[in-house]
Amino acid sequence: MNWDGESSPSVEAPIGDFFGLGLGQYFLYQSIPLAVSPDKALNSFFPMPFQKHAHISVANEGKEKVGAFYFNIDYRACAKPLAADTLYFHAQYRQQSPAKGWTSDWASNGDAKVNDKKNLDGKDNYTWLEATGRGHFVGVTMSVLQNQDGWWGEGDDMFFVDGESLPSINGTGSEDYFLGAWDFGSHSFAYGSMGAPVKGEEHAGSRSSVYRFHLDSPIPFTKSLRATIEHGHANVRSDNFFSVAYWYQSEPHAAPPALPSVEARIPRLYQVGGPGNAPAPR
Repeated sequence: MNWDGESSPSVEAPIGDFFGLGLGQYFLYQSIPLAVSPDKALNSFFPMPFQKHAHISVANEGKEKVGAFYFNIDYRACAKPLAADTLYFHAQYRQQSPAKGWTSDWASNGDAKVNDKKNLDGKDNYTWLEATGRGHFVGVTMSVLQNQDGWWGEGDDMFFVDGESLPSINGTGSEDYFLGAWDFGSHSFAYGSMGAPVKGEEHAGSRSSVYRFHLDSPIPFTKSLRATIEHGHANVRSDNFFSVAYWYQSEPHAAPPALPSVEARIPRLYQVGGPGNAPAPR
């Protein structure tokens, strides 16, 4: 999606991931800004203001022809121009397959060498978003394909606002950021602002999809924002992460990272070592 003639897209993401369907898996859920309905109905309710021109394009990068593609776009034409400081909608896809854990020599999340590891500055965190300009962060959808056994969500969310070296927002665990608790138990859930509509078992090969929207509590920034999360406590785990971050900001925006190739985006297990995984290749 490009607004008002910009050459660099403000929104670029695989269509399934944009609607929270990571890992190529179709499931139903309802949130306030995104909803997936039967059958193959993908719905977005994010406001997307523009002054003069909007360009929305979809590309088929698969090997098979798409026989039917339908869409409906609702818009409102205003009698007067929008305020000059109106912020533009943005969304950005990222992935790390696999995330690079700092060791494969561990057996459980409770190991002392894991629990005692410190990560205060977010080094090597998984990055949801790096933005420059003025705006506010409004949420993220994320999917995880585990390469290792155990709970993937001991990692803390960390937000670095306006060039901070230490995060002004530092969470207490992934399940807490996504507003569940205790590994979500054995339950999936989907509410207006948060959910885990897919909750896998805690072993290699399991799949989970989660989301969190800050519609009533956006995270503002005036110069820059780096939104991240640890992959396991202090980044010990080497699972596969796929995400789309959503935010509003003034233009121009920073150049987005290159969209990975179709082949690179296909979810697959990797030999990374650690619990439940074959030894890492040398």
